[in-house]
Amino acid sequence: MAIGNEKNDNFEESYSHSKVKFEIYGEEIIEKTVNSSGNSGRVYLPPGWIGIKVKVVKC
Repeated sequence: MAIGNEKNDNFEESYSHSKVKFEIYGEEIIEKTVNSSGNSGRVYLPPGWIGIKVKVVKC
């Protein structure tokens, strides 16, 4: 178990909080604010998007 924790610590130390550029191709874009939902966050999307693959980028 200690090995798994060491790997996570190493990841956190090497993780950078600097911004990066993404180039994404798609059909539509919606800009929303994440709302609180218990211990997590939630974003509502149109019902027509059910079953469609989406990507979320934190800005």
